[in-house]
Amino acid sequence: MEKIQFDNHDERIRYYELLLERDLEHIPQIELPNGYRFVFYQQGDRDAWIDIEKSAKEFSSYEQGLISWNKYFENRQEELPIRMVFVENSAGEKVATATAFFDIYGRDQSGDGWLHWVAVRREHQGRGLAKPLIAYVLNVMRGLGYKHAKIPTQTNTWLACKIYLDFGFMPLPKNAINSRNGWRIMKALTNHPALIAFDSASMDEILNESGEMHGLC
Repeated sequence: MEKIQFDNHDERIRYYELLLERDLEHIPQIELPNGYRFVFYQQGDRDAWIDIEKSAKEFSSYEQGLISWNKYFENRQEELPIRMVFVENSAGEKVATATAFFDIYGRDQSGDGWLHWVAVRREHQGRGLAKPLIAYVLNVMRGLGYKHAKIPTQTNTWLACKIYLDFGFMPLPKNAINSRNGWRIMKALTNHPALIAFDSASMDEILNESGEMHGLC
Protein backbone atom coordinates (compact mmCIF):
# COMPACT_ATOMS: atom_id res chain seq x y z
CA MET A 1 0.00 0.00 0.00
CA GLU A 2 1.18 3.53 -0.75
CA LYS A 3 2.87 5.18 2.23
CA ILE A 4 0.52 7.75 3.70
CA GLN A 5 0.34 10.17 6.58
CA PHE A 6 -3.01 10.52 8.30
CA ASP A 7 -3.84 12.85 11.16
CA ASN A 8 -4.80 11.15 14.41
CA HIS A 9 -8.37 12.37 13.84
CA ASP A 10 -8.86 12.34 10.09
CA GLU A 11 -12.20 12.78 8.36
CA ARG A 12 -10.74 11.48 5.09
CA ILE A 13 -10.85 7.97 6.51
CA ARG A 14 -14.04 6.05 5.73
CA TYR A 15 -16.16 5.90 8.88
CA TYR A 16 -16.95 2.64 10.67
CA GLU A 17 -17.97 2.14 14.28
CA LEU A 18 -15.51 -0.01 16.22
CA LEU A 19 -16.09 -1.67 19.59
CA LEU A 20 -13.36 -3.23 21.69
CA GLU A 21 -13.35 -5.18 24.96
CA ARG A 22 -11.09 -6.68 27.62
CA ASP A 23 -11.33 -7.75 31.24
CA LEU A 24 -10.13 -5.39 33.94
CA GLU A 25 -7.56 -7.64 35.56
CA HIS A 26 -3.92 -6.58 35.52
CA ILE A 27 -4.42 -3.02 34.28
CA PRO A 28 -1.01 -1.32 34.46
CA GLN A 29 -0.35 1.85 36.42
CA ILE A 30 1.48 4.33 34.20
CA GLU A 31 2.89 7.51 35.67
CA LEU A 32 2.04 10.89 34.17
CA PRO A 33 4.95 13.05 32.99
CA ASN A 34 6.24 15.62 35.45
CA GLY A 35 4.01 18.68 35.74
CA TYR A 36 0.71 16.85 35.28
CA ARG A 37 -1.77 15.34 37.73
CA PHE A 38 -5.12 13.57 37.78
CA VAL A 39 -8.22 15.29 39.13
CA PHE A 40 -11.88 14.30 39.17
CA TYR A 41 -14.81 16.27 37.84
CA GLN A 42 -16.10 19.14 39.92
CA GLN A 43 -19.22 21.20 39.35
CA GLY A 44 -18.52 23.73 36.61
CA ASP A 45 -16.15 21.56 34.59
CA ARG A 46 -18.56 21.14 31.69
CA ASP A 47 -16.97 23.80 29.50
CA ALA A 48 -13.46 22.49 30.22
CA TRP A 49 -14.63 19.07 28.98
CA ILE A 50 -16.13 20.58 25.83
CA ASP A 51 -12.98 22.63 25.21
CA ILE A 52 -10.73 19.55 25.43
CA GLU A 53 -12.96 17.51 23.12
CA LYS A 54 -13.20 20.41 20.66
CA SER A 55 -9.42 20.85 20.64
CA ALA A 56 -9.05 17.11 19.93
CA LYS A 57 -11.42 17.54 16.94
CA GLU A 58 -14.26 15.54 18.44
CA PHE A 59 -16.47 18.60 17.93
CA SER A 60 -16.33 21.42 15.44
CA SER A 61 -18.11 23.91 17.70
CA TYR A 62 -19.02 24.60 21.32
CA GLU A 63 -22.68 24.05 20.44
CA GLN A 64 -21.96 20.57 19.11
CA GLY A 65 -20.07 19.77 22.31
CA LEU A 66 -22.95 21.01 24.43
CA ILE A 67 -25.34 18.67 22.60
CA SER A 68 -23.11 15.69 23.40
CA TRP A 69 -22.63 16.78 27.00
CA ASN A 70 -26.37 17.03 27.49
CA LYS A 71 -26.89 13.65 25.84
CA TYR A 72 -24.33 11.78 27.95
CA PHE A 73 -23.95 13.66 31.21
CA GLU A 74 -26.50 16.41 31.91
CA ASN A 75 -28.88 14.14 33.80
CA ARG A 76 -26.09 12.08 35.38
CA GLN A 77 -23.88 14.80 36.86
CA GLU A 78 -24.15 13.40 40.38
CA GLU A 79 -22.08 10.41 39.17
CA LEU A 80 -19.32 12.39 37.49
CA PRO A 81 -17.21 13.17 40.60
CA ILE A 82 -16.31 9.46 40.80
CA ARG A 83 -16.29 8.71 37.06
CA MET A 84 -14.96 11.63 35.01
CA VAL A 85 -11.21 12.20 35.18
CA PHE A 86 -9.14 15.12 33.92
CA VAL A 87 -5.41 15.65 33.56
CA GLU A 88 -4.30 19.06 34.76
CA ASN A 89 -1.01 20.78 33.99
CA SER A 90 1.04 22.73 36.53
CA ALA A 91 -0.98 25.87 35.80
CA GLY A 92 -4.23 24.12 36.72
CA GLU A 93 -5.44 23.94 33.11
CA LYS A 94 -7.40 20.81 32.22
CA VAL A 95 -5.74 19.30 29.17
CA ALA A 96 -7.11 15.75 28.86
CA THR A 97 -10.12 13.73 29.96
CA ALA A 98 -11.76 10.30 29.98
CA THR A 99 -14.77 8.86 31.78
CA ALA A 100 -15.44 5.47 33.40
CA PHE A 101 -19.06 5.15 32.36
CA PHE A 102 -21.61 2.74 30.92
CA ASP A 103 -23.75 2.27 27.84
CA ILE A 104 -26.15 5.21 28.07
CA TYR A 105 -28.55 3.64 25.55
CA GLY A 106 -29.20 0.55 27.66
CA ARG A 107 -28.50 -1.79 24.74
CA ASP A 108 -25.61 -3.50 26.54
CA GLN A 109 -27.17 -5.68 29.24
CA SER A 110 -23.85 -7.22 30.30
CA GLY A 111 -23.17 -4.77 33.13
CA ASP A 112 -19.79 -3.94 31.61
CA GLY A 113 -18.13 -0.58 32.10
CA TRP A 114 -17.65 1.66 29.08
CA LEU A 115 -14.68 3.98 28.60
CA HIS A 116 -16.03 7.17 27.02
CA TRP A 117 -14.68 10.36 25.47
CA VAL A 118 -10.91 9.89 25.77
CA ALA A 119 -9.30 13.11 24.51
CA VAL A 120 -6.12 15.16 24.87
CA ARG A 121 -5.91 18.83 23.94
CA ARG A 122 -4.19 19.26 20.60
CA GLU A 123 -1.18 21.15 21.94
CA HIS A 124 -0.58 18.51 24.64
CA GLN A 125 -0.74 15.50 22.33
CA GLY A 126 2.48 13.57 21.92
CA ARG A 127 3.54 14.26 25.53
CA GLY A 128 2.74 10.84 26.93
CA LEU A 129 -0.62 11.66 28.52
CA ALA A 130 -3.00 9.25 26.78
CA LYS A 131 -1.73 5.92 28.11
CA PRO A 132 -1.46 7.04 31.77
CA LEU A 133 -4.96 8.53 31.50
CA ILE A 134 -6.48 5.38 30.02
CA ALA A 135 -4.76 3.16 32.59
CA TYR A 136 -5.91 5.40 35.44
CA VAL A 137 -9.54 5.50 34.31
CA LEU A 138 -9.65 1.74 33.72
CA ASN A 139 -8.44 1.28 37.28
CA VAL A 140 -11.15 3.72 38.42
CA MET A 141 -13.65 1.57 36.55
CA ARG A 142 -12.36 -1.55 38.28
CA GLY A 143 -12.64 0.23 41.62
CA LEU A 144 -16.31 0.89 40.85
CA GLY A 145 -16.86 -2.85 40.68
CA TYR A 146 -16.71 -3.51 36.95
CA LYS A 147 -15.00 -6.71 35.81
CA HIS A 148 -15.05 -6.10 32.06
CA ALA A 149 -14.72 -2.99 29.89
CA LYS A 150 -15.80 -1.91 26.44
CA ILE A 151 -14.54 1.02 24.39
CA PRO A 152 -16.49 2.51 21.48
CA THR A 153 -14.40 4.27 18.86
CA GLN A 154 -14.24 4.68 15.07
CA THR A 155 -11.88 4.34 12.18
CA ASN A 156 -11.20 8.06 11.74
CA THR A 157 -9.68 8.18 15.24
CA TRP A 158 -7.42 5.30 14.27
CA LEU A 159 -4.49 6.24 16.51
CA ALA A 160 -6.67 6.06 19.63
CA CYS A 161 -7.84 2.64 18.51
CA LYS A 162 -4.21 1.54 18.20
CA ILE A 163 -3.58 2.63 21.79
CA TYR A 164 -6.55 0.54 22.96
CA LEU A 165 -5.18 -2.47 21.10
CA ASP A 166 -1.83 -1.86 22.79
CA PHE A 167 -3.69 -2.08 26.12
CA GLY A 168 -4.90 -5.57 25.26
CA PHE A 169 -8.35 -4.63 24.03
CA MET A 170 -9.67 -6.77 21.19
CA PRO A 171 -12.50 -6.32 18.68
CA LEU A 172 -15.84 -7.42 20.09
CA PRO A 173 -16.68 -10.59 18.06
CA LYS A 174 -20.00 -9.24 16.76
CA ASN A 175 -18.39 -5.93 15.82
CA ALA A 176 -15.54 -7.76 14.09
CA ILE A 177 -18.20 -9.16 11.74
CA ASN A 178 -20.45 -6.11 11.40
CA SER A 179 -17.54 -3.67 10.97
CA ARG A 180 -15.11 -6.02 9.29
CA ASN A 181 -14.11 -3.42 6.70
CA GLY A 182 -13.42 -0.98 9.52
CA TRP A 183 -11.05 -3.45 11.12
CA ARG A 184 -9.43 -4.04 7.74
CA ILE A 185 -8.78 -0.28 7.62
CA MET A 186 -7.24 -0.49 11.08
CA LYS A 187 -5.05 -3.37 9.93
CA ALA A 188 -3.83 -1.30 6.98
CA LEU A 189 -3.11 1.79 9.09
CA THR A 190 -1.47 0.08 12.08
CA ASN A 191 -0.50 -3.47 11.10
CA HIS A 192 -1.22 -4.25 14.75
CA PRO A 193 -0.47 -7.88 15.73
CA ALA A 194 -3.87 -8.13 17.46
CA LEU A 195 -5.50 -7.83 14.02
CA ILE A 196 -3.77 -10.81 12.43
CA ALA A 197 -7.16 -12.29 11.46
CA PHE A 198 -7.91 -9.36 9.15
CA ASP A 199 -6.50 -8.57 5.73
CA SER A 200 -5.49 -4.99 4.96
CA ALA A 201 -7.86 -2.58 3.22
CA SER A 202 -6.75 -0.91 0.01
CA MET A 203 -6.29 2.86 -0.27
CA ASP A 204 -9.59 3.13 -2.14
CA GLU A 205 -11.30 1.34 0.74
CA ILE A 206 -9.66 3.58 3.36
CA LEU A 207 -10.57 6.95 1.90
CA ASN A 208 -14.18 8.06 2.09
CA GLU A 209 -16.00 8.99 -1.07
CA SER A 210 -15.13 12.67 -0.72
CA GLY A 211 -11.64 11.98 0.62
CA GLU A 212 -8.87 14.07 -0.88
CA MET A 213 -5.22 13.23 -0.86
CA HIS A 214 -3.99 16.56 0.53
CA GLY A 215 -1.35 15.99 3.17
CA LEU A 216 -0.55 12.44 2.11
CA CYS A 217 2.98 11.53 1.20
